[in-house]
Amino acid sequence: MAGSQDFAADPRNADLKIYLNGALVPRAEARVSVFDAGFVLGDGVWEGLRLHKGRLLFLEAHLDRLYAGLEGIKLDLGLSREALTAELRKTLAANRMAHGAHLRLMVTRGEKAAANQDPRNWLGRPTVVIAAEYKTPAPEIATRGLSLFTSSVVCTPATMFDMRLNSHSRLNLITALLQAIEAGADEAVMLDPGGHVSSCNATNLFWAREGKVRTSTGQFCFNGITRAHVIALCKANGIPLELGHFPPSDLRSAEEAFVTGTFGGVTPVREVDGHRLPADLPGPITTRLHALYEALKDVEAAKALPG
Repeated sequence: MAGSQDFAADPRNADLKIYLNGALVPRAEARVSVFDAGFVLGDGVWEGLRLHKGRLLFLEAHLDRLYAGLEGIKLDLGLSREALTAELRKTLAANRMAHGAHLRLMVTRGEKAAANQDPRNWLGRPTVVIAAEYKTPAPEIATRGLSLFTSSVVCTPATMFDMRLNSHSRLNLITALLQAIEAGADEAVMLDPGGHVSSCNATNLFWAREGKVRTSTGQFCFNGITRAHVIALCKANGIPLELGHFPPSDLRSAEEAFVTGTFGGVTPVREVDGHRLPADLPGPITTRLHALYEALKDVEAAKALPG
């Protein structure tokens, strides 16, 4: 069993360089201090990026989300968007990457004077890591689909723990996933405080009934860039779409379902809480949206690079 983050092994990853605070170091030597705020507290934000046909897809949207997150936690990266983009490209060039890579851009508050919560005890320099790896989704997921299990862990509002912030703190999401794994599933469905379907633990969730695509309002789920593209693709291509507060029973009675994320794109779901969805995998709407999203990636990759 494996979730939406499962990937095909690639031997090229053994000798890659990792970007660490301006230096490019061998993977085995990429280390941070045990007093780093990200290690001690999960104090930081991150982005996942796809390299497709020579281009970092939807880079501006990812940078928008990253810098909004940095502002949300009052952390000055010390790099402009242009300078950070140059560092991303430097990392790709050092690894001679042109296609089929996934990048994890991580920013933490950096090393602190002591292992405690107070952000005023940091030493003034954030930690910036870019881990670029050759990663593509495991091919069998497209036909096997994901098994989902509804967790008791609830998505929280912004006034408690903002799900729309790409925080390094993921323990609530990991706890939800552990419940799903114990139930024999691949990924967890998480509800909002009102008991409505919100998202999965690592992806955003869509399902279809009677030709209409449904998803949550977005109030409590991840601020997913792929989610936003799928919503836009539905609207642009005449696919009926409804954003709302839906009970778990509505999801379980769907004909088909899929999850979205930067890594996997559009990934089909085969069952929810042990109930097999009736559509063959991938279902017709999932198939159509997957094709539309792949075409959108190609359009994005064909755009001229800025500058």
